[in-house]
Amino acid sequence: MAGIAFPRKRLRRNFTAETIAKRSRAFEQFLSHLHSIAEIRRSPEFLEFFFLQDLRAAQRLTCTGMYREALATWANAYRLQDRLGVCSSGRFLLTLAGLAVCHQELDELGEAHGCCEQALQLLETQGSHPLLGPFLQAHVHLAWKVGKDKRRSEARLQDLREAGPPLQQQPTLKECLIKEPLE
Repeated sequence: MAGIAFPRKRLRRNFTAETIAKRSRAFEQFLSHLHSIAEIRRSPEFLEFFFLQDLRAAQRLTCTGMYREALATWANAYRLQDRLGVCSSGRFLLTLAGLAVCHQELDELGEAHGCCEQALQLLETQGSHPLLGPFLQAHVHLAWKVGKDKRRSEARLQDLREAGPPLQQQPTLKECLIKEPLE
């Protein structure tokens, strides 16, 4: 960290284009340096600095039925997580759930279906993730609505039914999204 220094503040001219550009470049260098250290790059604090606030705002908007606004916020959180390379985290699955729910509520069923498919690909190797059942149920419903193949998801749902508690008692994707605490 010793090699990174911010330009000092001045008594005057802090808001000139030149000063702002220098400080902006220094901040980019600072973040690049932090991102180059694996322990920091993978730390929850570092990652959540970039997108946790968006997730909280998107969840709040979704809970209040402001789906168009929530969709934009979920999409921003998605892009940030994608750029940071954390697409296998639980927060990313929650983001996909948010995108799927908002798209579905806005009657954008093809986009909602795509979000469910992406989530199910991430959950492919996991047999007992709490979002697996809700994503499968949403995927089957959306696949039926948009005329896509749903047999694989139906088979996985059947396997889940045989392996555990009744799926009727499981919350929907929307209920999971609303109930998920974002600390």
